Amino acid sequence: MSPLPSSSSAQPLHAATYATPFGSLAVVVTPEDGVVRGSGFRSVEEVASRVSPRLRGRGWVVAPINHVADAVEAWLHGDGTAITDVRAEQDGGPFFQAVWEAMRAIPSGQPESYADLAAAAGRPRAVRAAGTACARNNLAPFVPCHRVVKSGGALGNYGYGLDVKAAMLTMEASPAASLSSR
Repeated sequence: MSPLPSSSSAQPLHAATYATPFGSLAVVVTPEDGVVRGSGFRSVEEVASRVSPRLRGRGWVVAPINHVADAVEAWLHGDGTAITDVRAEQDGGPFFQAVWEAMRAIPSGQPESYADLAAAAGRPRAVRAAGTACARNNLAPFVPCHRVVKSGGALGNYGYGLDVKAAMLTMEASPAASLSSR
């Protein structure tokens, strides 16, 4: 646990980890509303360090996050919308917010290109900026940047490795053959 500042009257953030075929998924939420504030295939400490500075000072405790556990399990068993149905928010300017919202609208099993993503976010010529928004996403897989590929179908980049991205895309393309936790 990260200690709470003595002047804080807010509850600490809640953190949990989930075993997935892609590695351990750490998730940090605000307990009062259940909104995911940080997530990724990193340690809880690293994920918590990337949460908005206005929330980070609350510290965090390991606690059950039932709605997230249910969503992750459903996603791993073929329900591609389960992860994007969970509320998730992170700091970023208007264009990044538009890109992240557009990412959440990409259907599971149907990856889109960075160009498509830029267009969906309202700035079709801002392909590189859309790629930067993907790289700065601190809410994977709830903001599913793994569903964005290069034009022509090449994987592009992924902060957790191309093998993880490829495995996630394969799972989502074949819901009947979806993976469960290893």
